[in-house]
Amino acid sequence: MKLTDAQIKNAKPRDKQYKLTDGQGMYFLVRPNGSKLWRLEYKLNNKRNTHAIGMYPAVKLKKKIIFFVFY
Repeated sequence: MKLTDAQIKNAKPRDKQYKLTDGQGMYFLVRPNGSKLWRLEYKLNNKRNTHAIGMYPAVKLKKKIIFFVFY
């Protein structure tokens, strides 16, 4: 399921960090301190890796989509 701007804006910090998935390895990480981060999880040579795309709102949903298409 694709994330919407409303879901991202309404994501509140919890006691533990949690992910809102956006599909194909892309997710939105919400930390207990309130920071919101875009991450891309991928596999290369059978090793799991995570690429940090940026913080929200500096990297908004539309920019994230453009990044993902050209990555």
